[in-house]
Amino acid sequence: MRIIPQNGIKERPFAFLKIMTQEIQSDFLSSGEIFVAINLLLSVTFLVCYLYQFFYIAVPFFCKDKAHKPTRDHRFAVLISARNEEAVLPILLESLNKQTYARENFTVFVIADNCTDKTAAVAKENGAVVYERSNQEKVGKGYALDFLYEKIVADYGDTHFDAYMIFDADNVLDPHYIEEINKTFSDGYEVITSYRNSKNYGDNWITAGYALWFLRESEYLNHSRMLMNSSCAVSGTGFTFSSKIMREVGGWKFFLLTEDIEFTVYNVVNGRKIGYAKDAELYDEQPITFAQSWRQRLRWAKGYIQVWSKYGNVLMKNIFSDKFASCYDMTMTIMPALVLSILTLINCAVGTIFGLIFDWEIGKILTSLILTFAGIYGTLWVIGAVTTATQWKKIHCHWFKKIFYTFTFPVFMLTYLPIAITAIFKKVEWKPIAHNQVKRLSDITR
Repeated sequence: MRIIPQNGIKERPFAFLKIMTQEIQSDFLSSGEIFVAINLLLSVTFLVCYLYQFFYIAVPFFCKDKAHKPTRDHRFAVLISARNEEAVLPILLESLNKQTYARENFTVFVIADNCTDKTAAVAKENGAVVYERSNQEKVGKGYALDFLYEKIVADYGDTHFDAYMIFDADNVLDPHYIEEINKTFSDGYEVITSYRNSKNYGDNWITAGYALWFLRESEYLNHSRMLMNSSCAVSGTGFTFSSKIMREVGGWKFFLLTEDIEFTVYNVVNGRKIGYAKDAELYDEQPITFAQSWRQRLRWAKGYIQVWSKYGNVLMKNIFSDKFASCYDMTMTIMPALVLSILTLINCAVGTIFGLIFDWEIGKILTSLILTFAGIYGTLWVIGAVTTATQWKKIHCHWFKKIFYTFTFPVFMLTYLPIAITAIFKKVEWKPIAHNQVKRLSDITR
């Protein structure tokens, strides 16, 4: 062991630590290659976890949709939670009034939740049954829907409607939407999700990022799941569920920050397969500014953590059962991507710090980090490009924007990483997102 003079320690505060480390470390560790190896291991783990989703991309090209069973008319209750949505709500109600499904077979309900504008009045003017709620303590869509359900049961009973549909106030529906949902409901599915498109795809790289992800989720996750006879997943808005589920649960009792994911996992672990109506198309508005996007996705990221805390154990147990496919899929949706991405960043950060202290070849570590994220970018670009190419006619914006936004899509997705890390440490509360896109279907598709 070499001895460092005291004055040497004062002049070079890390000298003693460096000498000691060099004595006990192997060349493998001191060169930083262990961090490169860990990075590779994390990348391989990520690939193994999500390889099935690459397989899903191929499924719609080789599998055909099953024919629907004979349909019968069902009674639907359309539930809309609206908070200061007087500008956009009339457009949704207009699209509901133009449905090809018999108008006497569905009733539109609006819960004007903590509104300070004319939301309730415009809802009544457009033929909706309106209830008003004022509660500043229990804030959020879940509480509003539960309140609305209680009002419906009190006035109509809990068996009057066969199923309930949920929409956001900014949505616009294709005229055949309810007709297509009824076909899938007649097939025996108790929960159904639909094709989610965007009102404002071409506004900027943020709105396109959201929209492209939802298109990919519709065509290459939910559609593929349906074709493979696995369970689909509910996504925020545009989904239907039987009144039997509401009676079973005792109302809408899903109050986490991502109540849609909570509802999905609840049904999956209870053995229900969520169906997908690919021809039931709706359009919704995406946030335009990064500040709005940060706030919304921060809530989603925190909600994923909440869902995992509540259902993680039961999901893991059911992976080793006949519910393997659906429970594994939901597990991958909620947690591993976030954990693996954070571990990659931590590994590279620690490796870089150690490299600076001990004069290691940090170039290897930085190169590994760059290659890792280049691989992620490339993978996301391929996903976005395939989705754009196959859904080209359903993306309503200039052709140049369609191509350009495939290159910004990976950047949008990577911004989720700092948001997710923030969600771990920050207290997050539900806050409304303002909707200002007053567009009819003809305005969107022209």
